[in-house]
Amino acid sequence: MKVGVIGTGNMGENHVRTYLSLQDKCQLIGIYDNDKERAQKIAKKYNVKQFHSMSDLLKAIDAASIAVPTEFHYEIGVNCVNHKVHMLMEKPITSTVAQAENLLDKANNAGVKLQVGHIELFNPFIQYLGKELADQTIIGIEFHRMSPFDERMKHVDVVNDLMIHDIYILQKLLDDKDLDFCAMGKTVEKTPEHAVVISRSKQGIIAQLTASFKSKSKVRTIQVVTEDAFIEADILERKIKKTGSGMVQMIEIDETVQPLHAQLLDFIDCIQFNRTPTVSGEDGIKALQITNKISDIIRKMD
Repeated sequence: MKVGVIGTGNMGENHVRTYLSLQDKCQLIGIYDNDKERAQKIAKKYNVKQFHSMSDLLKAIDAASIAVPTEFHYEIGVNCVNHKVHMLMEKPITSTVAQAENLLDKANNAGVKLQVGHIELFNPFIQYLGKELADQTIIGIEFHRMSPFDERMKHVDVVNDLMIHDIYILQKLLDDKDLDFCAMGKTVEKTPEHAVVISRSKQGIIAQLTASFKSKSKVRTIQVVTEDAFIEADILERKIKKTGSGMVQMIEIDETVQPLHAQLLDFIDCIQFNRTPTVSGEDGIKALQITNKISDIIRKMD
């Protein structure tokens, strides 16, 4: 399968490096970025072809990873559909729900696969946690996903950038995509930079999600209260502490399987075997509906 990468920022570079490690599954034909200097740097670093036209790249490939700012997702997605190129669109799927619905409709009509890049669902750590909770009666879950302030993120919505990961994880753990919630937060120049959401699932499970660009340290944790245990999971440290029945169990998760590697293999597999992507366009739309609603509530509070 011939693949390409559109967008050569940090995430785009990760896709380039990972595709090159999958040479038994695909051939990385080349890259494209409006930032010619950045694309040239990545092309030289990884010895891949830099295309100076997106159209030329799309004519040469079967599938593409799209890792550009969200405001360009819809336009590039439509270009992929027009060239019959399957796409893995980094999250969020598009800027608006209307764009996402239109893009998915075009892709379905053209027989083009549209997978949304929610990498945490391919994280072995999250998959292990899901198995650990499968036979537990969950009472409540708390997520904290916070990062120190970075000037580059000044106009980035923390809900769509950080919290969206935990919304996906919560939906996966609870097998519930229709969550009731209330939200509050802080904005900077009308952009949510700190957000807190409290949600209640149809099973009555209470979840609290906090995402912030205002933290003094990087935090990625999940705490779960069940009828039989208290589970503390640190995604960065890849450690789980389980306390219950007078015992404390410490678990470390193997780092040999990289989430992006697993995600790209899944993307290639869904094309080769003509199946629905694990994280489908419909999934992307549902997550975007929730995050956009949360962001709107927070903006109206200021």
